[in-house]
Amino acid sequence: MLILLIDELLALFPLLNAFAYISTRTVAATFTSGFIVFLLSPAIIRYFKKHQKNGQPIRADGPKRHIIEKSGTPTMGGVIILLGVIVSSLLWADLSNKYIWVVGFIALFFGLIGFYDDYLKVTNSSSNGLNSFYKILLQTLISIIAVVFLIKYVGDFHPIVLMPFLKDFSINLGIFFIIFSTLVVVGSSNSVNLTDGLDGLAIMPVMIAIGSFGLIAYLTGNILFSEYLNIQYVSGSGELAIICGAVIGAGVGFLWYNAPPAMIFMGDTGSLSLGSVIGIIAVITKHEFVLLIIGGLFVLEATSVIVQVISYRLTGKRIFKMAPLHHHFEQKGWSEPTIVIRFWIISLILALVGLLTLKLR
Repeated sequence: MLILLIDELLALFPLLNAFAYISTRTVAATFTSGFIVFLLSPAIIRYFKKHQKNGQPIRADGPKRHIIEKSGTPTMGGVIILLGVIVSSLLWADLSNKYIWVVGFIALFFGLIGFYDDYLKVTNSSSNGLNSFYKILLQTLISIIAVVFLIKYVGDFHPIVLMPFLKDFSINLGIFFIIFSTLVVVGSSNSVNLTDGLDGLAIMPVMIAIGSFGLIAYLTGNILFSEYLNIQYVSGSGELAIICGAVIGAGVGFLWYNAPPAMIFMGDTGSLSLGSVIGIIAVITKHEFVLLIIGGLFVLEATSVIVQVISYRLTGKRIFKMAPLHHHFEQKGWSEPTIVIRFWIISLILALVGLLTLKLR
């Protein structure tokens, strides 16, 4: 939006030409969303505390100390994050870019699913929200709409899949690309959701992952960099770096209030939305398999749940003391800050390894 105004003012203020560059607008988007979230959070936290009498319901089968320490903490903090990201992106992104609208569509509607899920939990004072089947069904439908739009209406987008470490190797999945991409988006969304179980645990890995994909989007959207690195050139994808910057800024602003002891939780409103954004950007930039590395922490958390469920149903025994994985370490006696910081470190290492794949091919 502001880019149009800047174009009009260039003749009078030549220095504004700096905002023609994606890098400058990414920084601006980061600071804008950060200020929005940081400044609005206290008022929104007070509002949620007033209207969510018991805060986020704590699962009865979870760690016992959560019932004591976390009861009464308001949820739906993802509303603040989404507000910061959307406003900042509308201000600084090139709104003629179709990728911006696809990511915005995914973020908004996954956020709405999460919001309704959080609403049911709060109003019913239960850790059970929207039925899992309907939740996955809605996520699947939204993802299919977004991917079909990419294939049909974005001229430079093709239904191919690339493999890390393999030079000039691609697979054209045709119609099956819709299924593949939907799995990536829905899987990413729910993996982040499963990770969001301790104060500050999910938001930092989200920022690390989205920062990594912001760099990937910038590189794939630049024909010179993409040719040098021998990665797929995706015209227009560089603009997604602005959304990634907005997510980082909003994440920093939110972490100020989500750091232990948290004053607010992001809830499914935030985790489902942020996870879906990471997933759809991975699809657009053709780095779906790199997401398995960069988002490796989310993969570990989701895998621990899957393994736990399968093991218990087949053998009646649990592999972990509790799932997702961060609860396993809680049960082993690790303190919450220790788990959170160590998981942050793991996330950072995995992101660096994932970025190395850009050159190793």
